[in-house]
Order: sequence, then structure tokens, then C-alpha cells
Amino acid sequence: MAGLAFFGFSLGLVVRADLGLAPWDVFHQGVSQQIGWSLGTVIVATSFAVVLLWIPIRERPGIGTLANAVLVGVWVDLSLWVLPESLSSMTLRIGFLVVGIFVNGVATGFYLGARFGSGPRDGLMTGLAARGHSVRVVRTIIEAIVLVSGIILGGSIGIGTVLFAVAIGPIAHQAIPFFTKFTAPTGAKPARRATA
Repeated sequence: MAGLAFFGFSLGLVVRADLGLAPWDVFHQGVSQQIGWSLGTVIVATSFAVVLLWIPIRERPGIGTLANAVLVGVWVDLSLWVLPESLSSMTLRIGFLVVGIFVNGVATGFYLGARFGSGPRDGLMTGLAARGHSVRVVRTIIEAIVLVSGIILGGSIGIGTVLFAVAIGPIAHQAIPFFTKFTAPTGAKPARRATA
């Protein structure tokens, strides 16, 4: 639960930095602007739509998947309500962006380390990869599709989009095995780091 809270709040920081969003959030923001729903509501709706895409690839959601689908959007809306709507200082905006990306990577390890199931978007990626495709290729294709769709819908891109894409992998790569070792069954070997 803490991991999902930090994850949602980190997305709020990146939004308030207004320097560009992660590919999925460019899409979420674009849809939000088009239909008038809050960003968090769009994230929740998209999460459940993505979980439906698990059916043909025979992925099974865990309780963590469903918690992710509901709570991340709730925490995003709460963070946007609490955080200042506009930041006049570029230094502060950069600070929000950097802290947001770092916290997002750590929070990813936090909630995945709990071993209650992957998030809807991660499950789609790993489910497709399990059908005999490269994780790297699957993730690239999915993120390219949502990024282009988000741009068309009016989502925000910028240096933050690039920084998120470059930094999130290495941060999560360290955080996931760090937190997973605390929830490994007694006598089990610590989870190996994903090489993809």
C-alpha cells in the first residue's frame, strides 16, 4: 500500500514539474484533457481496460494488480490537490521532476517487492513477452503506441519524458531486488535482477 501511495504521489510531482511526462502519463493526460475527467480517474479507467487485455494472453491479476489499478489514480489526484498548481521557479520544477522520477523508481520496487502481483501495464508487457517475444521489444512497442497516442491527444512531452525513460529502468533495477529480499519465503534465494 505504501509503495502504491508513493508511486501515485511521484506521478503528481512529475505532473506539477510540467517538464514532460512518462509515456503512459502523456496518454493519460491527453485523454483527461479530451474528456474532462481528472487525471487519476483516467489512470484508474485505463488500468482496468489494460487488465481486460490480460484475458487473451492468460495473465492472472493478483490482489496487488487490483490495488494498483484503483489506488495509483486516487493518489495521483490527491497529490495534485495538495501540490501547488504552478511553480514559478525552474529550479523547483527540476527538483519536482528529479524527486518524482527517483521516488517512482523506488516505489516500483516497493510494490513489486511485496509480491502481490504486477501492475496492469507491467503485466501486459510481461504477458506478451511470455508468448515468445523480447521484453525490450514489447515494452518499446507498447510505450511508443501510448506516447504517440498521448501526443495526438495533447499530452505533455519534454525533457522529463526523456529523463523518465532513461532513469526509471536503472532505479527500478536496483529497487526491485532490494525490496523483494524482504518478502522472500524463508530459505528462498533472493530474486535475481531482471536483465531485460
